[in-house]
Amino acid sequence: MTAFTVRNRSSATVDAKPAEVWAALTDPDLLPRLTPYLREIEAEGDRWVWHLSKVPVLGIAIAPSFTELMSFEKPTQITFTHDPERAGERAGVDGTYRLRPSGSGTDLAIDLSITVELPFPGLARPAVQTAMRGVVAAMGSRFSANLLRHLGRSTRGSGVRS
Repeated sequence: MTAFTVRNRSSATVDAKPAEVWAALTDPDLLPRLTPYLREIEAEGDRWVWHLSKVPVLGIAIAPSFTELMSFEKPTQITFTHDPERAGERAGVDGTYRLRPSGSGTDLAIDLSITVELPFPGLARPAVQTAMRGVVAAMGSRFSANLLRHLGRSTRGSGVRS
């Protein structure tokens, strides 16, 4: 197994109040309905276990579960850190969602690093990471559209991606 990491950074101004965006991003029951390939989140306090359905990467499908330590600094920041006590998990995410009031809307910035161990050699890194970026971009586009639909709003900027 080889660990592969891709980073996703994006930002947009969402035409919704920060409290509305915050409520959506911190709801472990809603997030699976908004996020492609996310089957379920088991939330126990600041420890959330994310369960994905089968995600295609270069002809294989993986369905990882991973534990994130969630830090909530209401109403401005959500931080994800892969739980160091779960070193045996083959996937994890580290990063932040930052929210800032902007007129009648919310500036939302997302910066996530996604790491997954896959049964490919390190020499395949360029192809694997390109495939991973494609999957993450598609997930982000659908997450953004679903979030906006849920909020009944629109966006301005480079798009909100998960």
